[in-house]
Amino acid sequence: MMLYDGKPVNFTRFKNLPPYPFERMRALLGGITPLDTSAGLNMSLGEPKHKVPDFVTDILHRERASYNKYPPIQGTTQWQAAVAGWVTRRNNLKPGVVTADHLVPLCGSREGLFSIGLAVINRRKNGQIPLVLSPNPFYQPYAGAALCAGAETIYVSADMNGMPDYAALPEEILARTALAFICNPSNPEGRIAGRNYLAKMIQLARKYDFTLASDECYSEIYDDVPPVGMLDVCYQLSRQGQGSRDHPFQNVVVFNSLSKRSNLAGLRSGFMAGDPKIVSELLRMRPYGGSPLPLPIQAASAAAWDDEAHVSLSRKLYGQKFDLAEKYLSGKFSFTRPAGGFCLWLEVGCGEEACRKLWQMAGIKTLPGVYLARDDEDGRNVGAPYIRLVLVHDNDLLEPALEKIAITL
Repeated sequence: MMLYDGKPVNFTRFKNLPPYPFERMRALLGGITPLDTSAGLNMSLGEPKHKVPDFVTDILHRERASYNKYPPIQGTTQWQAAVAGWVTRRNNLKPGVVTADHLVPLCGSREGLFSIGLAVINRRKNGQIPLVLSPNPFYQPYAGAALCAGAETIYVSADMNGMPDYAALPEEILARTALAFICNPSNPEGRIAGRNYLAKMIQLARKYDFTLASDECYSEIYDDVPPVGMLDVCYQLSRQGQGSRDHPFQNVVVFNSLSKRSNLAGLRSGFMAGDPKIVSELLRMRPYGGSPLPLPIQAASAAAWDDEAHVSLSRKLYGQKFDLAEKYLSGKFSFTRPAGGFCLWLEVGCGEEACRKLWQMAGIKTLPGVYLARDDEDGRNVGAPYIRLVLVHDNDLLEPALEKIAITL
């Protein structure tokens, strides 16, 4: 406890944040010494291991002299053109629909997913404390976005289609909603949202006037069919007369980054794109507390968004990892080959017990699913029977680990 003028000061604002999963995992495994490390591997952290594109490091070196300059908050014209071009191609948009007014550079998508709450959540909505809707399981910054903006979070588990059905919530909840998150492909389940579902969520956001935030950081890692982008659906709705043709992205923003797509987690480079009114609010806030991308990073990022060859190669490598997972885990633990992303979501009975056993017997770290979800009103946690493991390592490391998981569990 801190003292101020001799009086105790209690800091309690963040005490209701869910404990970060990796802190809980370290505590769970603390004191356990693995008996077998021959196939030991950390499969808990979603950190891509594929090769960093050579052209990225070349540009960072070439542009190093510009580290002495303050970068523009809204990005260089080169960065804006590259990201607008990628968003346009990826979402089947008409050239010119996305401009600089639709874009915000971010130090990774996590920064934006957290700070969006500060930009779009007011102190009250319809005279009540505002609500944030989150999938369950969920990415921890969604909860942070709500708490730091003074909102409460409603966690909604997936329906039979694998996505949270916010439209099924009571009217009184939707009327208080200020922000809703969708993760597509979903983390950790690896499910992909369909076009009809996304259209339904867009229409819901507009009906109840809340911001719909689509976390699409895994969008370029997929097994067969590329996920439909939220902005693609917005644009098609506007062409059909549902929504404004001049402002097709009303109430909607999407987040993406180079971390997963381009194996550049350490570059900390991403963006938010969508409704220019929401973009302008975030840009208004960022000079006070945002972190603009250094100029060399903006130059390297622009080149990465312009190049698809390295992304296609990486996607093929992930396909090989899915093949290995299917080889050793098919028919076990409710294994389902993920449609998107690089996570496996395995039903093992008790996730915490399975994680402790895998660490002790095989030296393999996985993440208990219970750490990625919140309890429902009945005290049931949808993640409790599961573990999440990530397929990011090279095949020569991954294959013996997968075999060891199948044997140990």
